[in-house]
Amino acid sequence: MDSQPLYDFAPVARLMLMGVVIALGPLAWVWLRNRDASPARRLRSLTLLTLFLTFDLVLFGAFTRLTDSGLGCPDWPGCYGNASPVGARAEITAAQTAMPTGPVTHGKAWIEMIHRYLATGVGVLILTLAVTTWLQRKRNQGGVPVNPWWPTLTLLWVCMQGAFGALTVTMKLFPAIVTLHLLGGMVLIALLAVQATEYRLADGELQPATLPAALRRGLVACAVLLALQIALGGWVSTNYAVLACQDFPLCQGQLVPDMELASAFTL
Repeated sequence: MDSQPLYDFAPVARLMLMGVVIALGPLAWVWLRNRDASPARRLRSLTLLTLFLTFDLVLFGAFTRLTDSGLGCPDWPGCYGNASPVGARAEITAAQTAMPTGPVTHGKAWIEMIHRYLATGVGVLILTLAVTTWLQRKRNQGGVPVNPWWPTLTLLWVCMQGAFGALTVTMKLFPAIVTLHLLGGMVLIALLAVQATEYRLADGELQPATLPAALRRGLVACAVLLALQIALGGWVSTNYAVLACQDFPLCQGQLVPDMELASAFTL
């Protein structure tokens, strides 16, 4: 009697391999453009490029959500146990035939898997940043202006983001999980932005500004309000409440329509 493994790690391995392949392009580009530069300069370029690609990843995540492709492949990390929708063509066709406008179609499957490929590629770049920063710090103490714990924290955070990405699919787009996944992406951008700013400060491109205490408090308040607005936007989307008010600036012809706040914010 053939024994079956408790878990098939093949899809995970294939997805990680795809992430490595995707990350090789940006890594090669950074190396070619900075092959005569110092290691710190190469790290700076890689940090900026990773920040840019992470921003693109968040945008593509929004595109995945807006096209209702979050369950284009209803398992994780592969697509019906395959590394791409090509191997899951029969399963996707059967699901699409049963529900032509349902969550699983060939187009949605590709959108969902491309999002996963890009996310894995960004993860590989962040892993490279963390490892390289520690190695360079060990070889030349003080030669890297960014504390290596910053990329380490970023690496831990992107791993947690991957876990939330898995929960997003396995919990069938549970609103609280999807909203937290969005906020996690914004935090990831912020972590990389801090590191990019540290490199620019070290190179003299930016100068630290001394702000009055009142202005600092105002900036903190604006940041909190911005984070709250992003969270509310995610909550509106994940609860499919976008078209609850189809007129603007009023809602159903009223400034304050009938609302059930208690049920609206039940996690």
